[in-house]
Amino acid sequence: MRRRARAWTALLTVLAVSATPALTGCTDTGGSRDSAADGPRQERWQPGPGLAWQWQLDGKVDAAAADVPVYDIDGFENDAADVARLHRDGRKVICYINVGAWEDYRPDADAFPRSVLGGPNGWQGERWLDIRRISLLRPIMERRFDMCREKGFDAVEPDLVEGYADDTGFPLTARDQLKYNRMIADIAHERGLAVGLKNDLPQIPHLVDVFDFAVNEQCAQYGECARLTPFIEAGKAVFHVEYTEPTHRFCPESRRLGLSSMRKKWELGTWRRAC
Repeated sequence: MRRRARAWTALLTVLAVSATPALTGCTDTGGSRDSAADGPRQERWQPGPGLAWQWQLDGKVDAAAADVPVYDIDGFENDAADVARLHRDGRKVICYINVGAWEDYRPDADAFPRSVLGGPNGWQGERWLDIRRISLLRPIMERRFDMCREKGFDAVEPDLVEGYADDTGFPLTARDQLKYNRMIADIAHERGLAVGLKNDLPQIPHLVDVFDFAVNEQCAQYGECARLTPFIEAGKAVFHVEYTEPTHRFCPESRRLGLSSMRKKWELGTWRRAC
């Protein structure tokens, strides 16, 4: 839902810096990670290709809305009890956090210095962030990911990690974005959380080894789903959603590619139609 209709698809390509939906099991990574500098060591979740999911960012999660093993929900609007309830049902839970734009309705909005706030991003109350200001943004993102960890989430979905391809008000480059995205992945991994790469198709070759899964919007609508195959080939899930394409048009290709695909409404409520 965070991604607007993409009149800028061609721009993403120019800015590139190189060139059956079955339920599958979850596999662990081949080693332990620190969940935090002073916390216990734990295995990081690694979702595999084809894993069914629910994506609800509108309000409190409805744990009965879909009988699937993965839920992706808003990290601020849901509490530890919501996550625990999903865990009791045997589900893994992903924490949605916006890392690329300031949101005036979040409880930590005042923590962002005015100097890092750019132009509006098309969503009410939001402004792009100057991702070059890592020394200012990292502590804020660390606190947000701490919140995800403390609420018991298994993973993070960091949103708006391709601002370099949009009109942010800052002269962001692909190199700036790569540096920032790698930092975001590091913050998650330091806390024992898996982390997904949201959209940002041109940088997949550089980031597939850093991120644990992918989240994509509208790759079928724009004929781009094959660009996500590096994640599938690496044994990592691609959680994919379409908003306007009917399922009969994109599901056959999604099955062939091994994507975890469904159709959702723009508001990302409980309704879903899976492949």
